[in-house]
Amino acid sequence: MLSSAPMSAETSTATTKAGTAQANRVLEAVWRIESPKLIAALTRIVRDISLAEELAQDAMMVALKHWPESGVPSNPGAWLMATAKRRAIDYFRRNKMMARKLDVLKYDAETDQETAQADIDAMLDDDVGDDLLRMIFTACHPILSMEARTALALKLVAGLTTGEIARAFLVPEPTVAQRLVRAKRTIAEANIPYEVPLGEERAERLASVLAVIYLIFNEGYSATSGEDWLRPALMDEALRLGRILANLAPGEAEVNGLVALMEIQASRQHARVDKDGTPVLLLDQDRSRWDQLLIRRGLNALDKAEGLSPERGPYTLQAAIAACHARARTAEATDWARIASLYDELMELSPTPVVALNRAVAIGMAEGPAAGLALVDELTAEGALKAYHLLPSVRAEFLSRLERFGEAEAEYRRAASMAQNARERDLLLDRAEASAARVR
Repeated sequence: MLSSAPMSAETSTATTKAGTAQANRVLEAVWRIESPKLIAALTRIVRDISLAEELAQDAMMVALKHWPESGVPSNPGAWLMATAKRRAIDYFRRNKMMARKLDVLKYDAETDQETAQADIDAMLDDDVGDDLLRMIFTACHPILSMEARTALALKLVAGLTTGEIARAFLVPEPTVAQRLVRAKRTIAEANIPYEVPLGEERAERLASVLAVIYLIFNEGYSATSGEDWLRPALMDEALRLGRILANLAPGEAEVNGLVALMEIQASRQHARVDKDGTPVLLLDQDRSRWDQLLIRRGLNALDKAEGLSPERGPYTLQAAIAACHARARTAEATDWARIASLYDELMELSPTPVVALNRAVAIGMAEGPAAGLALVDELTAEGALKAYHLLPSVRAEFLSRLERFGEAEAEYRRAASMAQNARERDLLLDRAEASAARVR
């Protein structure tokens, strides 16, 4: 019988490094998914957002140390939660805080992981029963500015980085960082309760909450940075939160409008990338891959939203636009004139540069590329979207349709240089090459 050769020191070191790298990659992925839930649950326990973030980070550091040696646990989220709660026990001991809370935490930390996770889920004490939704309502307290509310919720609930939030707002990263610091300090100093409010207080925060949920969805639908164009976990989380909110406030037209919009857009998920993960744009998608169940759910929610109010709000209008695409069996059958009309209506309510750019696309499709290009050129001159990569991208599309391929190539390359998402950047560069080939 042959014996195996002993492993050399170099081989052993290389194996250890490979195991560490693998564990780190897994932890990074787990952290991206689990950190919002972890921080939200810890905030409910310790009633301090900054402390909850510290405890969550401590748990991650422990995982970085132990997972390469012991392997990734079967339930990494519960493992991180149990570890963070043990850190909370240590904190309460050092600060001689409430003995009763210490006893509860100690009990939870000593149970097995599955029981600990069940205890966490059971510690719910309001009519929503969801830590992430609580976190959104807390972050959207009117004591904070709208910009601070949204940035804080995106950081804590969606797990977005400061850079990703900055790109979503089209503002410098240091500006977002300052907003986050000030927002957390304000919440702590004002002793804002961590809860979903009732009555008028809830209604007062609803618009901010809807904005945050949709921003979370959009980051999942079209990631601002990274190697993947889609982040399905964020889309799923936004949809889940939207559905909870619709059950909480069934008579609110815009809540149902937002749910309708997300359902219909989510229906395209599997058609938006090819087998290699390359983005597939709307007009090129295989519509047989659209999820008909989500479309039906979205259209039903849209009918409900329109039935609740004679005046359509921004989310209901966007859902109506999405419904135009969903009802078209082919790209050629799309009612672009109807979509352009809906964008006219949306511009009356939300006259933002991004809405104006989308309106330009619709008009360009309905009336021809020259009409669309004229509107895009006006937006370019205004400068509000100078850092937004989709502005030169849309301009390139219209130039290409007008057979001005040299100009289109330059605009595609400019858009690619501004894009932060690797997949989207590659797509834009491919289109630039295709335009260059047409020039030759």
